[in-house]
Amino acid sequence: MNKSQFKFKFKITVIGDGGVGKTSLIRKFTQGSFQKDYIKTIGAQFSKYVEEIEGDQCGLLFWDIAGQDEFHFLRPSFYKDSNAAIIVYSLEENSLGKESFKNITHWYNDLKQFCGIIPVIVFANKVDLVNKEDLNNSKILKFVKKKNLLGLYLTSAKTGERVYDAFQAIIRELYYKNKALFAELKELK
Repeated sequence: MNKSQFKFKFKITVIGDGGVGKTSLIRKFTQGSFQKDYIKTIGAQFSKYVEEIEGDQCGLLFWDIAGQDEFHFLRPSFYKDSNAAIIVYSLEENSLGKESFKNITHWYNDLKQFCGIIPVIVFANKVDLVNKEDLNNSKILKFVKKKNLLGLYLTSAKTGERVYDAFQAIIRELYYKNKALFAELKELK
């Protein structure tokens, strides 16, 4: 299907520290697969996906932005024209988990600076590596509420846990918001 056949086209930027599983989450959602070995994203990777909602074809372009500091200078151009964003952090109980959680505010501020106000959702990834009963999500839930984000999803790119639901939340938010706007514009004609 070529791009002119899509009723809606959305660019969704996926951000977070390096190693939190951004690429793996996108791959799990778009291809249903998981690659065990970590391969660092250089700059950005792009994944296309077609979603049909209520008979409308939606073209989705996921921009998987490298989380390492050495690529910071590229981010403003990668954020351009984003319709929504996913901030990913790791639930691992190690330095990556702690740092990636601490940096959520930095990622959010980056988005706000370069994209303005767009729908944002948070994925707490690698839930398969922790005991869910030991998790204390009060800080992140407070952040999500304070910033009026779409929600928090505990995900696992490895097992697929909540990956589909999490991506659907952001995709459907974009679809219904834009469908309503499209209908309003149609009425003005």
